[in-house]
Amino acid sequence: MNRNLVAIILAAGKGSRMKSRLPKAAHRLCGRAMARYPVDAARAAGAARVVVVVGHEAEAVRAAVGDDVEYVLQAEPRGTGHAALQAAPALREAEEALILNGDLTLVTADDLRALLERHRATSAAATLLTAELEEPASYGRVIRRHDGSVERVVERRDASPAEVTIREINVGLYCFRAPELRDCLYRLRPDNDQSEYYLTDVIGLLVAAGSPVEAVRAADPQTALGINDRVELAAVAAILRQRLLRDLMLAGVTVVDPATTYVDAGVVVGPDTVIHPMSTLQGKTAIGADCQIGPSARIVDSSLADRVTVHASLVVESWVGEGSRIGPFAHLRPGCRLGREVKIGNFVELKNAVLEDRVSAGHLTYLGDAAVGEDANIGAGTITCNYGGRKYDGGKKHRTVIGKESFIGTHARLVGPVTVGDGAFVAAHSVVTEDVPPDALAIARSRQTVKEGWAARRRQEQEMRK
Repeated sequence: MNRNLVAIILAAGKGSRMKSRLPKAAHRLCGRAMARYPVDAARAAGAARVVVVVGHEAEAVRAAVGDDVEYVLQAEPRGTGHAALQAAPALREAEEALILNGDLTLVTADDLRALLERHRATSAAATLLTAELEEPASYGRVIRRHDGSVERVVERRDASPAEVTIREINVGLYCFRAPELRDCLYRLRPDNDQSEYYLTDVIGLLVAAGSPVEAVRAADPQTALGINDRVELAAVAAILRQRLLRDLMLAGVTVVDPATTYVDAGVVVGPDTVIHPMSTLQGKTAIGADCQIGPSARIVDSSLADRVTVHASLVVESWVGEGSRIGPFAHLRPGCRLGREVKIGNFVELKNAVLEDRVSAGHLTYLGDAAVGEDANIGAGTITCNYGGRKYDGGKKHRTVIGKESFIGTHARLVGPVTVGDGAFVAAHSVVTEDVPPDALAIARSRQTVKEGWAARRRQEQEMRK
């Protein structure tokens, strides 16, 4: 970290074109808040101090971005220069300052390093990142002198007809010598048709004072893409996904169809794992090596060890051990922990359940608030009933414990709190409300009664009523 480098992220805008109650900076792309991307890029480029300027719905932006940065408030929206001015106290002991628009989600740490390198090599008072676009649209235009240095930046709404034709635009990313930036921020005036304080006017003030201003063209014009509405949000998110998937594939992960695969920033996937189409990996998810994910799998905030298969299933806030198989059509809800070589089959739901090694729950089963010992077999249709039972207390959930090497027959109901001992059997269609000792057989069902001829007599009575 460079203790003399401060980064300022401008994230105070409402983003009215987003048509949302949520402030623009808090909207999420690939699992992260919009403003989190420039924060992370600045940190990776060496900024020891990151200050985020917030305004509209400030608390929502704080909650979305996180508590590892400093915040300053722009109480009223008076332009980008006014927003940067709120962070001026952070410049007192700094030598350099990066300023980034909060919607620059495609800017990388490498982009910032290149900007800093040029800034230092030229001893410029300011260096800005620019891009050349075929359709500059509403971006501010960069006006250069004959020698190629920057003369000023003009906002699109204030540009002359000739200036509008310029294709080099201001990205919204700057590096300044901090003392000169601080001085210029205090000298800004709202002399424009919006009556706002423009950060871009700092460039004109520096040039007028004879201070050198440099510019670096972005190698990839996509770096310039900001976000003003939901259409642009989706377009930028698609570019981020492409980058994330490309990095995974270069690291040894097979992505069968990138067009239908969604992976959040920060997700970790081991080599030789295959991600099949229509799969989504979200949040703080980590996948081991040699796994098979999908088709149609969704994994959220979960950890999977090596050689795990998840087919057409949902896994949320859970841990899955090596060699386990999940799906199709299974659902692991929060709090589940599976051992090695566990089998969770079709239409099985788990919640807050711990299953030890080699447990098999093949189909049509619900295991909630349960602990299942190794090598246990859970028959089809088994349900652990965590409410009620012999200790009903008005709503508290109770745990079911199933011992190792036990066998739970088809369509059994285990009403917690209850324990089935190691090696015990529970007969099919039993409702178990009392503990079952180890190696015992529990049968808890009514004796079958057969009434000969009953069905025929019923049909005859129905005919007579017609």
